[in-house]
Amino acid sequence: MKQIITTILLLIATLGYSQKELIGKLENYMDAQFAIHNFGGTVLITKNDSIVLKKAYGLADYEWQVKNTIDTKFSLASVSKQFTAVAILQLAESKKLSLEDKLNKYFSDFPNGEKITLKMMLTHNSGLQMDYDELYLSKTSLDKDAVDSYIKQKPLLFEPGSSTAYSNIGYYLLGRIIEKVSRQSYSHYLKENVFDKAKMKNTGISNNDSIVEKIAKTYYLKNNKLIKNPYINWNFNIGHDGVYATVEDLYLWNKALFNGTSLLSEESKRKMFTSYNEQNFGLGVLINPFYNYNHRLIAHDGGFFGAMTSFNKFTDDNIFITVLSNNQSPSYLIAYGLAGICFGKDVEIPYKHSQIEIDPAIYDTYIGKYEDIKILKKNNKLYYFDYEIELVPESKTKFFRSDNNDRTIEFIKNKKGKIGQLLVSKAGVKETKNKTK
Repeated sequence: MKQIITTILLLIATLGYSQKELIGKLENYMDAQFAIHNFGGTVLITKNDSIVLKKAYGLADYEWQVKNTIDTKFSLASVSKQFTAVAILQLAESKKLSLEDKLNKYFSDFPNGEKITLKMMLTHNSGLQMDYDELYLSKTSLDKDAVDSYIKQKPLLFEPGSSTAYSNIGYYLLGRIIEKVSRQSYSHYLKENVFDKAKMKNTGISNNDSIVEKIAKTYYLKNNKLIKNPYINWNFNIGHDGVYATVEDLYLWNKALFNGTSLLSEESKRKMFTSYNEQNFGLGVLINPFYNYNHRLIAHDGGFFGAMTSFNKFTDDNIFITVLSNNQSPSYLIAYGLAGICFGKDVEIPYKHSQIEIDPAIYDTYIGKYEDIKILKKNNKLYYFDYEIELVPESKTKFFRSDNNDRTIEFIKNKKGKIGQLLVSKAGVKETKNKTK
């Protein structure tokens, strides 16, 4: 009996150390992202609903040197799309609309509107063009009719339903359909039927008038220098964008969305979490995107000027990872690295890359094709895939990309002493590519 108790206590101690070790690795990775790459934002990771990392970095306001905190609110960019999708599914549940409704039911004179369904818009199969940001980035005086008229003039990219192309326009129109059907503004509908139900008290819809406590200002890089984001007319940047939230509220959203039926029925969730095309689009989310580590993943990223966001739920593992940034830090790559650590991958901690001088004659042994990657040489320089991205040497065999020094490649010799593989590192996660040509 004493031996059994000792074994149990030893097992508990081991499990505790394992969790502690995981937390340490995650903290070290993020601390390096801040120290080396100036990450600005917040991170929250939970496993089995226990917090393993919750931390804020950098500044919410560069002019006043105000630090980000866990309760800082961030613009979510395209992570907003899942809230629009849930609202549409709720209205479908209450029989106020159908996913098979045609666009011309709500916009009677929309060109080809009789061919476009709400479901096609949700899954990016509508043929509608990508964006209309030339309006909401420059026009202070707009109305719905003017925006609708402008969007109608944009020709379709393809016959509706025949292909896939990511479309902010489709989600903007879905936002307007929510207003038409519910007879409420987009912001009021989401507050009453989505945010309040999920107990998200620090989430809302951006506008150009309201004073929002603890909301981060947003900055983006221009010529490698941070500058303030441009003007955005938030009244017409909804549906596909426009939601702001804290990482803690996104954790509450994750719980409400995946656990229980307070937001959607099980049937509606099944529809939302089904992949409908080759690009893995569900309704407002991606289903098992390529960065899933062979674990079931429901996710979406966002990026618009300085706002960079990532929302990831590994459903079978009950791991939730969200990364929000207000200074154009690549949240999607950072989340990829953090997920790798959670799954026990050997993830390299960010470090400062320094160029060295080497004899370019060695490059002749490196050029070639490594599965889907081409390595090229031109004017005694090495290039990745095309002649736009130079590979900068930090050792005789290891290089970092000129466009992103957090992405490295290392040339590996085989048993015969010939270069046979590439070790590709993205956000510290390593992948082997075999030389094929």
